[in-house]
Amino acid sequence: MTKVSKRMKQAYEKVERAKIYSLEEGISTLSTFPKVKFDESVELHFNLNVDLKSSDQAVRGTVLLSHGTGKKIRVIAFCKGEHTLQAKEAGADYVGAEDLIEKVMNGFLDFDCVVATPDIMRELSKLGRVLGPKGLMPSPKAGTVAADIGKAIREVKAGRVEFKSDKQGGIHVGIGKRSFSSDQLHDNAKQVIEAVVHSKPVAIKGDFVKTLFLSTTMGPGLRIAL
Repeated sequence: MTKVSKRMKQAYEKVERAKIYSLEEGISTLSTFPKVKFDESVELHFNLNVDLKSSDQAVRGTVLLSHGTGKKIRVIAFCKGEHTLQAKEAGADYVGAEDLIEKVMNGFLDFDCVVATPDIMRELSKLGRVLGPKGLMPSPKAGTVAADIGKAIREVKAGRVEFKSDKQGGIHVGIGKRSFSSDQLHDNAKQVIEAVVHSKPVAIKGDFVKTLFLSTTMGPGLRIAL
């Protein structure tokens, strides 16, 4: 039997197990949980009504959070020519082309997001086996392949996040840090919920989201009413 820590027991005491919370109530309840030694992330967890065997029911999209994620995002930009200066001015942490591709091929992975211009995607395809399994391969749908690479980088740095359904039909998205105000978490959560709901594939009939939970990194989940 898994041993439950004293801190987690105290958190569970704040939770009504059978209750479905409003978003406002959920965020307020999270603030009463015992704190840990680091600034926990706050996350939304969606369980979707999708057919896992149907490729046309895969869900993917992006959303720009008004208050960011609270995380410093390290961006690596693959581009050439005039785009190199644009990427640097936009705040990319690493910028390059063939030399940078080779560096990643040799094991360099000190970054959180990859952006690229369309003209370098052929060369970048050799990194598919490295970036693909980590969910880092850039794509037009995610807004990480863009001719205006400066804009793409600024949006990622400002708090644009990507979401996509996993093999279990779930979506897990960070909406900020526990140190955020209730209003900031509420605004970000609403934006994520709206973006996910609006990404419903045409092939899906009936309810799209089965359940939605709100949690912190080290805390119990609270079921949220849609």
